[in-house]
Amino acid sequence: MSATLPAPTDQGTLTGAEIVLRALKDQGVEVIFGYPGGAVLPIYDALFQQNAIRHILVRHEQAAVHAAEGYARSTGKVGCVLVTSGPGATNAVTGLVDALLDSIPVVCLTGQVPTHLIGNDAFQEADTTGITRPATKHNYLVKKIGELARTVHDAFYVARSGRPGPVVVDLPKDILLAKGTYEEAPKEEHRSYRPQTRPDADPIRKAVALLKGAKRPVVYAGGGVINAGPEASELLAKFVRMANMPCTNTLMGLGVFPASDPRFIGMLGMHGTVEANLAMHGCDVMFNIGARFDDRVTGRLNAFSPNSKKIHADIDPSNINKNVKVDVPVVGDAGEVLRALIEAWEADRAEQDREALAGWWREIDGWRARDCLRYEQSGSIIKPQHAVKRLYEITRESGRDTFISTEVGQHQMWAAQYFGFEKPNRWMTSGGLGTMGYGLPAAAGVQIAHPDALVIDIAGEASILMNIQEMGTLAQYRLPVKVFILNNEYMGMVRQWQELLHGSRYSESYSAALPDFVKLAESFHARGLRATDASHLDEVIREMIAHPGPVIADICVDQKENVFPMIPSGAAHNEMILGAGQAGGVAGVTDEGKVLV
Repeated sequence: MSATLPAPTDQGTLTGAEIVLRALKDQGVEVIFGYPGGAVLPIYDALFQQNAIRHILVRHEQAAVHAAEGYARSTGKVGCVLVTSGPGATNAVTGLVDALLDSIPVVCLTGQVPTHLIGNDAFQEADTTGITRPATKHNYLVKKIGELARTVHDAFYVARSGRPGPVVVDLPKDILLAKGTYEEAPKEEHRSYRPQTRPDADPIRKAVALLKGAKRPVVYAGGGVINAGPEASELLAKFVRMANMPCTNTLMGLGVFPASDPRFIGMLGMHGTVEANLAMHGCDVMFNIGARFDDRVTGRLNAFSPNSKKIHADIDPSNINKNVKVDVPVVGDAGEVLRALIEAWEADRAEQDREALAGWWREIDGWRARDCLRYEQSGSIIKPQHAVKRLYEITRESGRDTFISTEVGQHQMWAAQYFGFEKPNRWMTSGGLGTMGYGLPAAAGVQIAHPDALVIDIAGEASILMNIQEMGTLAQYRLPVKVFILNNEYMGMVRQWQELLHGSRYSESYSAALPDFVKLAESFHARGLRATDASHLDEVIREMIAHPGPVIADICVDQKENVFPMIPSGAAHNEMILGAGQAGGVAGVTDEGKVLV
C-alpha cells in the first residue's frame, strides 16, 4: 500500500479516480466521509492503494454529509463526502440542504452511470445535478477527463469562498476509469466567481456614525462571523467591549461572543431571552453582522425592531434587503468588516452618548433581573433544563475542550439556553433546516477532527432514532462520543405546539414503543447509562464523561416540560409566552410597548 498518492508523470498515466484523489489531497483533504457503491468503486479502489486520505465509513449517506458538516463546522475546513449514484446521491440531499441553509462548506462527490447511459434510466441512475441544483450552492457533471481536476479544484473554491455552502461534483464511472493528466489548482484569481470580501469605505463610515450616535444600540451576530474564522470572533469581542454595547447571538452564532461576558444578553428569537428580544424590539440602532434575518429570529416582520436604524453586514449581497429593509448595507467578509469598523471607529472623533447608553444598560439589566430562564428543580423528577445545566457545569469542572452537537427539538433549545459557549466552533446544530438526526453523525465528524476532545451529542429520544445506526460508525472507529438523551417519550417540540396552539390535541407525538437505550448502546459495543431520579443525575454525567469509549446516557426527564420563553409564530418580540417560574404566564403588551409580566 502506497503512503502517498501517485504523482502525475507522463501524459495519460493517471486514472480519473487517481486524479480525483490527488486533487483532494492538494485541496488539503485529510478525511472523507462516505459509503461505497458500484459507480464509485474506482475511487474506493484508488483509496485502498494509498494512505494520504482517511476514509470514514458511515452507515447512511445523509449521515455522511452531517459528519462532514460537523468536521467542517468545528475546524473551519471544507468537509468532504463520497457517495454512489442513484440512492446514494438522493440520500445525501437532506444533508446538502442542511449545509446550504447553515452555510457549511462541503464538497460531495457523487457517482454516476457511464456517460453513454445517462438519460437511459440505467441501474442506479438519477438526475443528480437536477435534483441537487436547489440543494447546493453549485454543482457539476463531469463529462470529459480533461475537465476533471479543474472541476474538483473549482468545487472547493466555490464551497469555501464567499458565503460557504455545499457543492456537488457528479462523476460518471467511465470518467473515473479513463486515463488523463493531472492539472494543478490554479494560483490566479478565479475567472468568474469573485465574491467581495473587503467592505467599501462609505458604508463603514455611515455605520460608525449611526452606532456612535445611538442611544439604544444592539449588536446582533450570527454564524457568518464564525465562518469568517477565529480572528473575526476576536474582533467582534473587541468592538463590542470598546463600544460597550449589548450583544445577542443567533442559534448558529452561539460561541462567537463569550457567554460569560456581561455584555452578552443571550440568544435572540423564538426561544431567546427576554432581555435579548426586548433589546431588539426597543433598540434605535441595530448592527447585524453575519446573520440573515431568519424568521425564527425576526418574528412578525412588520413588528420587528420597529423604531431602529438597521445596519446589515453580510458577505452574500443577496441576503441584504431580502427579508428586512436596512438603512446601511455592508457587503464583505465579517472579519474584514469588523477590522474596517474598528479602524473607522477609532479614527472618528465623535463621542458616544454615554449617559443615554448607561440608561439603556439599566433598562436591559432590569429585564435581565427577571431571570427568564429560571426553573425549579425539586423532587425526584429530572427537569430537562437542570440536566443540561448540570452537564454544562460538570464539563466545565473537567477542564476538557468540549464540543456540543444536538439533534432538533426541545432538547436543542434547552442546550442553546443553558449550555454556555465561550469560543466559536464548539456548537454544532441544525439551524435553518431543523434536521432531526443531525447530531449523532455531526458529533462523529467532530470527534474525527478532534480526537482528544470531549464531544457530546445532546439529543432527544425521537431525534436520535433518525440516525441511530451511526453508533456503528462510533464503534468501528472507536470514537468516544457521548450521547446525552433528554428522554420525555414525546416528540417534545411537536407536543409543545400541540399543547399551546392546538388545544392539547396530542396527535401522533407520543412515542409508544421506544427501545431500551441502555441495551441498545450495549448492542453497538458502547456503554449504556440511565438516570431516572434527580439525585442520580450528577453520578451518571460524571460516569459518562469518564468512560473512555462511546456512551448513551438515557436521562428520563419531565414529560410535560415546555421550552420558554417562546415567541409564538406570527408574534412580535415583545409578545412572549413565559413559563410558570419565569415571572408569570403570558406576556402582554402595554401602551409603552414593553412586556407586561
